[in-house]
Formats: sequence, structure tokens, C-alpha cells
Amino acid sequence: MDWLERVAKLRQWTRSGTRAPHKPLLLLYALGRFRQDDAHADADGGLRYTAVEQDLQRLLTEYGPPHRTTPAYPFHHLVSDGVWEVRTDHGPGSPGTGVRDLRETGATGRLAPDLRAALRREPELLGCITRLLLDRHFPPSVHGELCEAVGLEPETAAVEQSAVVRRQRDPRMRRLVLTAYEYRCAFCGYDGRLGTVPVGLEAAHVRWWAFGGPDEVDNGLCLCSLHHKLFDKGVLGVGDDLRILVSQRFVGHSPAAREQVTALAGRPVIGPQPGMDPIAAAHRDWHTRQVFHGDPRPAVSVVGARRPPP
Repeated sequence: MDWLERVAKLRQWTRSGTRAPHKPLLLLYALGRFRQDDAHADADGGLRYTAVEQDLQRLLTEYGPPHRTTPAYPFHHLVSDGVWEVRTDHGPGSPGTGVRDLRETGATGRLAPDLRAALRREPELLGCITRLLLDRHFPPSVHGELCEAVGLEPETAAVEQSAVVRRQRDPRMRRLVLTAYEYRCAFCGYDGRLGTVPVGLEAAHVRWWAFGGPDEVDNGLCLCSLHHKLFDKGVLGVGDDLRILVSQRFVGHSPAAREQVTALAGRPVIGPQPGMDPIAAAHRDWHTRQVFHGDPRPAVSVVGARRPPP
């Protein structure tokens, strides 16, 4: 059985391209628990819904879509993909997607027996599945922290990319985007170098590569490492007028948080240089709908405040 092919074809709820990483997050969590528990001969890998519900909810809140969702959905529906099984106190089979039903019936899920056997037989399979899930559903900026959040070592995913992942990234993307933005963060203007080498500057995809975002300048932003992470986590965005959006859900009381984040609200994006394509409206709209969290803060208006050069 080709487990990579099966994982690559996880059936997900879709509506107008809405991001729905519920199943991938549950599967990553289950793989992390399998890795931790498999050292114990008597561990069956069972995850009782009531015991893991809060963990799964935190993952969905942090790495899932902006709208509110529940872990009950993937806990039930992942069974249909052949990689997961659910039992209750009454026997095999899931009681459905109702949170109350999952709680009251003692629903317990675990990786399918054949998949658990394959993971034990082929130790490298764990890393291959992890890498596949990360590449297909999440931006590179969160891969390491997501691995740690589910109990997987970041190095677990550092394996040769599977042939199942047909599409390859364009290695020129970083150079083209950084050149277009003249090696400055489009949000704060940071332009640090070590000698002649830029440091702390990255090429961010506006529409994630995992969701069909092209490796092109009009889908890119040159961002410092901090603002790249915040952009991919939905704290920051770009509005229709090419001004920076800051989520009202962001909380930071320190002077650094105010200066580096909340003070950006309403500022114009810096760049790209003349003759280079600005962010395409379609990619900007995708990020606002699929990644940016909540409503944007009003523009900061401070008399005499210094702003980066346009």
C-alpha cells in the first residue's frame, strides 16, 4: 500500500478555495503521539477525544483557518481516508461529528493498524509523511514550530522530498523578490547585512505555495524574519490600498510589540521598486480571507511619528 499517495489525497472540505487543514493537523498530532508512545510495548496509540480535545483545538486555533472551527470534524471524518480509526465504549465506529457524542461515548481514535505496522517496519516513513503534510498544507516559516507543537522533531521532516510532491519550488524566487524590494523589509524597512550578505530578510509568499501560490514577484514580499512569521500567522496582512493590516486580535503591551507590530497599522507597504510588479490583487485577497485573523486595527495616527521612506 502506498501510504504517501493516500496521505497526499486526504479528502478535505472545500468551498471557494477555503483553507481546511483540519485532517492534516490531526494526522500530524497522531504521528507525534505515535513517535512518543511507540517506545512502550503496551501502548496502543489510542487518543481519547476528551483527553486530546484541548490540544487539537489549540492547533486549529493557531495553525487553522481564521474562522472558528472544532476538532470533532477531523476526528470523525479522517476515518474515511483509511489512515485513522475510531472506537467508542460501545465498539468500533465513530458516533459522528457532534462534540457531545464524541465526549459521552468515550470516542478514541488512533492511526489505522496497517499504517502503524508500516511506520514500525519502515522508520523513514514517519519523516516522509510529515514532510508531505507540511509542504502541502503549511508555509515553511511555521514547519519547525508546528513539528515541536505536535511532538515531532523538526529534523523528522528533513528528508528527501517524495515523488508524490510533483511541484517544485523555483530557487530564484528569493533573489527576485529581494531585488524587487531593494533588500528592505516591506513592512519596517529593515535592511541588515553581514558584509555584503543580507541577513534576516526572506521572500514571503502572499498566497502560500502549498495552496497554488506561484513563485513570482507579484506573489512575494521581502520581509524580515519577524514580520514574515507574523504575516504567515495572520497577525499582519496587506489591504487593497497596499497598506499594512494589523489584526485586532494581536495583543502586545511592551514598547517593542507596539513599535514592531501595532504601530504598523495603516502604513504603506515599502516597495517594490519602479518597474516591478506589486502584489497581485488575487493573491492579496486570498491571504486576507484565508490567513489574516479577525478585523484590522485602525491606522495609527501619531503627530510627528517617523515612518519608513516610501
